[in-house]
Amino acid sequence: MKAKLLTLVVFVLIFSAANAQSFHLGIKGGANINKLTGKSFKDEFSFGYHLGGFAEIGLSEKFSVQPEVVFNEFKQDTSSHFRDIYQLNNLSTNIKLNYLSIPILLNYKPSSILSLQLGPQFGILMNQNEKLLQNGKDAFKKGDFSMVGGVQLKFSSIRVYGRYALGLSNLNDIDKQDKWKSQSFQLGVGLAIL
Repeated sequence: MKAKLLTLVVFVLIFSAANAQSFHLGIKGGANINKLTGKSFKDEFSFGYHLGGFAEIGLSEKFSVQPEVVFNEFKQDTSSHFRDIYQLNNLSTNIKLNYLSIPILLNYKPSSILSLQLGPQFGILMNQNEKLLQNGKDAFKKGDFSMVGGVQLKFSSIRVYGRYALGLSNLNDIDKQDKWKSQSFQLGVGLAIL
């Protein structure tokens, strides 16, 4: 089902690009301020980063679609409740998760420099370390579905943006005792190359 949906989205984006009023490609990067919610994690935000690329496909004077491919790093510490819930040995308390995120955002431009952004984001867990919670591969599900909203300022070929991503998926792949969901603020700069 996911493969069919992704194929449909790619087809629509290619069709839109072919008929676009404007088309831009660029690179982007910045800071992530994120946290995982649930009794297992400390109720605090931590810092990471993101790097990637974007396309901007103009649909009309006011609307465009902005698909992106972004590498995201998330860091989090477990809370003291984690050992009580799961009673695991050799537990690492520091967690680092690396995701390949694919947001598909609809941009609404109320002015020539301001865009309001909203859309879905699918994240694919990229870690390869198999140790429990040291790098997240065994404890966390491989996918994270989120909704993203934000603001982007456009100055010629430079984009400055701020976003909030709210995770809708339960990331806990151990059991159903505690629900883990992601939250993230992103601040960054992009540069349109084409």
